[in-house]
Amino acid sequence: MQVTETQADGLKRAFRVVVSAADLDAKADARLNELKGQVKLNGFRPGKVPTAHLKRVYGKSVYSEVIEQTVNETNGKLVEEHGFKLALQPKVKLSDGQQGETLLDGGKDLAYDVELEILPKIELSNFKDIAIEKLVVDVSDAEVDETIQRIADSNRPFATKEGAAETGDRVTIDFTGYVDGEKFPGGEGENIDVLLGSKGFIPGFEEQLVGAVAGESRTLQVTFPETYAAKELAGKAATFEVTVKSVDAAGPIAIDDEFAKTLGQESLDKLKETVRGRITQEHAGAARQKVKRALLDALDAAHRFDVPEGLVEQEFAGVWGRVQEDLAGQNRTFADEGTTEEEARQDYRRIAERRVRLGLVLAEIGERNNIQVSDDEVTRAVVERARQFPGQEQQVWDYYRRTPEALASVRAPLFEEKVVDFLLELANVTEKTVTKEELYKEEDDEKAA
Repeated sequence: MQVTETQADGLKRAFRVVVSAADLDAKADARLNELKGQVKLNGFRPGKVPTAHLKRVYGKSVYSEVIEQTVNETNGKLVEEHGFKLALQPKVKLSDGQQGETLLDGGKDLAYDVELEILPKIELSNFKDIAIEKLVVDVSDAEVDETIQRIADSNRPFATKEGAAETGDRVTIDFTGYVDGEKFPGGEGENIDVLLGSKGFIPGFEEQLVGAVAGESRTLQVTFPETYAAKELAGKAATFEVTVKSVDAAGPIAIDDEFAKTLGQESLDKLKETVRGRITQEHAGAARQKVKRALLDALDAAHRFDVPEGLVEQEFAGVWGRVQEDLAGQNRTFADEGTTEEEARQDYRRIAERRVRLGLVLAEIGERNNIQVSDDEVTRAVVERARQFPGQEQQVWDYYRRTPEALASVRAPLFEEKVVDFLLELANVTEKTVTKEELYKEEDDEKAA
């Protein structure tokens, strides 16, 4: 076998490989001898089929198998001998004149070119030099009371009232919608409850029902939002013919131990404790996302190296596909977003490159520090996902069990979170108490990222 390096440019390597016909023929003969005791051909006893006859019957398929095996083995040795870590699978191209079946008859050298894209060598920074602020929010009694009040409002009893509907009342309606004078799918409903002021319908719909009385018919003029899910309706003007069936007013509700018991809590104090714990958990999740973003920004700034173009292209293709789907779903263009397609491509390519670089850094950190995700952890995560689909748990479980790519999509975020936890233990993390509004405020740079 002859191997000649033909390219060594950055992270790209290329080699010319020639395997002699003698080596291929020897491997093919060995494989044919193995088949002697396995195949059954009419007129021959098991194990007594002449090699020449086997070659006539199975020669092409055997040579195809030998060539594929030889290419894989040769590429594997090449990678091992050079100490390469591959970013992607090798690209193999047979030399001119060796396409089709010219190699499958035997007696010819195998010559091919192989292109490799390798992972860069990463020099990790000192993680103890990373300084990060962790935002902390103290859950106030007022926030707990406000949350319980919202729960109470959503559980208020309603009773039929005389007179006109007001904001806060519930009206029950039948309606038929028209766009350009034609009915549209999903534009009809009967005995639909509308809570006035809840903003649960198209903008302007609820407001035009204020003042209506039971038995009254009204014509409502509204416009679907530009971001409406059904893109065929997005931005369209619509008319709704509405009949008010009844008007109900919200009754009083006492926030006490009895109310808490209707929610499965033994007392109001216990309900407040539960609500406080849930709010604390929500704030902790938001704070975690911010501190993780800060950590990733610090890692990105501290590690500058070339990334494999193939990985960037793959990542960009996924990101760009989702961007185009989102725009199409919202019936929007790049101009609506205040940019051009070319500018957007450049921005999202930078995002793809950042993701690849950070992924390589996190993988390197995990490998050097033996951070692993156990099969039990993956199983628990799959079970949690399956629980999100009541009645279809077994189908979801079977899908992940049969689909390695899907299972990898579960393992990857678990690994990332483990590496992030490891780094936060080493980094200089200081806590800063802020308000709820400050915690959830999205800065322009965060939106861009």
